[in-house]
Amino acid sequence: MSKRLLKNSVVLAPSILSANFANLKKDIGLVEKAGAQWLHIDVMDGHFVPNLTIGPAVVKAIRPHSRLLFDVHLMIERPDHYWKQFHAAGADLITFHHEAPVNQRKLIRDMKRAGLKTGVSIKPDTPVSAIAGILPLVDLVLVMTVEPGFGGQKYRHDMVPKIQQLRAIIDRRKLACRLEVDGGITLETALIAVAAGADVLVAGNAVFAAANPASALKRIRKAIDKSLK
Repeated sequence: MSKRLLKNSVVLAPSILSANFANLKKDIGLVEKAGAQWLHIDVMDGHFVPNLTIGPAVVKAIRPHSRLLFDVHLMIERPDHYWKQFHAAGADLITFHHEAPVNQRKLIRDMKRAGLKTGVSIKPDTPVSAIAGILPLVDLVLVMTVEPGFGGQKYRHDMVPKIQQLRAIIDRRKLACRLEVDGGITLETALIAVAAGADVLVAGNAVFAAANPASALKRIRKAIDKSLK
């Protein structure tokens, strides 16, 4: 699964935060058959962000039912205390927040030694300069285009220069990391994010809140592919 991380294409990563938790297996199967490459799993602790979501037990429960890359986004105060549990549960890629009070280089080193792909995320008010030094160490950098904590928020267009700046740094330094964008992704904003340089898109409500999640995902995929021709 990890080989998918560095493919030269735009990856769609539906977020189960907006899925039907009474039937996750069904919803995940729908988007997997529709062409999703990754599954985005938002983990919130009620401290780092004002919301609670899921723990390792849910990841473990859904892991046998999907071959997708599990893209686990730890929006938690102490990712260094919990990443091992998510790794054991089936995470392929774990992203922590720059704003979390941890030794980032040690955390990255520990996760990589365990065989995990690693990512770093920044909130809307955090500048790119804050993470420039660790970009060569990670497999992914995640730009939040909403304030993390809740799904269904509107895309912040003032984050476009940040995406562009990161794309320029990644290309100039020939880094291998992916550039992911999460927050308010719809059919329209997906094209804006991709034009700015994103190559992984997290879509929640735009997919799972649609009457037909599979068709919604396919429409986004078709629009992106058309825009890149």
